[in-house]
Amino acid sequence: MSAVVSGAEEPRIVQDPIAARPPSNLWRDAAIRFSKNKLAMGALFIVAAMIFTGIFANFLAPQSYSFARLADARLFPGDRGYLLGTDEVGRDLLSRLIYGARISLIVGFSVQGIALLVGVSLGLLAGFLGGWVDFLVMRVIEVFTAIPQLLFALFLISIFGGGLFNVICAIGLIGWVEICRITRAQLISLREKEFIEAARAVGVPNFRIAVRHLLPNALTPLIIAVTLGIPTAIFTEAGLSFLGLGINDPLPSWGKMVGNSFSYIRVYWHLGLFPTLLIALTMLSFSFVGDGLRDALDPRLRK
Repeated sequence: MSAVVSGAEEPRIVQDPIAARPPSNLWRDAAIRFSKNKLAMGALFIVAAMIFTGIFANFLAPQSYSFARLADARLFPGDRGYLLGTDEVGRDLLSRLIYGARISLIVGFSVQGIALLVGVSLGLLAGFLGGWVDFLVMRVIEVFTAIPQLLFALFLISIFGGGLFNVICAIGLIGWVEICRITRAQLISLREKEFIEAARAVGVPNFRIAVRHLLPNALTPLIIAVTLGIPTAIFTEAGLSFLGLGINDPLPSWGKMVGNSFSYIRVYWHLGLFPTLLIALTMLSFSFVGDGLRDALDPRLRK
């Protein structure tokens, strides 16, 4: 709205501040709330720096991750121009840490991609169709829940072998359960709503109702679950590599670097310290971002 103010001066238009305010929107309000969370914003900056480092590792790393010089093995930080020292075979530790960020991010995002593909698909079927489909999906979920995830991943890798691809598949095949539960629960709570009944009344196909109307309304908890699932996948890969069953040489892995440092940890402290700090920082950063998203997207906080 606007009003015309007249008097001795020329008429001027006064804009109503309420009318000029942009309309309320879930995502806009969530972005504003998230930006006010200093801890989450700091964690988001660290996550963005990690993603940038992983993408441009070829340009940021001083050396190739596989280049080794035995004469420079186990150098301390600062020796002979190596900023963070070298590992047990003379590879630049800083370069391997930088490339390790790329491997960790590839594992984290790829595992969540598999989890979304499997979990959302089964959750849609179980939550929307119900009946025997829901019963069957829930029994499968109960079986996967009863099996310890790390042990199941170890079992799969012991059969198919290690390597980046096999690690991603093994962790992805056990990481879909939570996303499937969330999708199913959201669809069960939404499928009897009035707008779904109206869509059925006008003849909208079931598949379109599920994909175009139900799934978008379940995005908020799914986004939070994916954000919190990325550090879990990274930590699982680090655990597998620590045991020697994850990423194979010469690809760098923070978990494998920690595992290889155990033989030298009393003297060459830097071999295990730096990758351990990066694993902890990654876990904390993604967790803080996930917590910030959960608080920002909570509809109960909207005014």
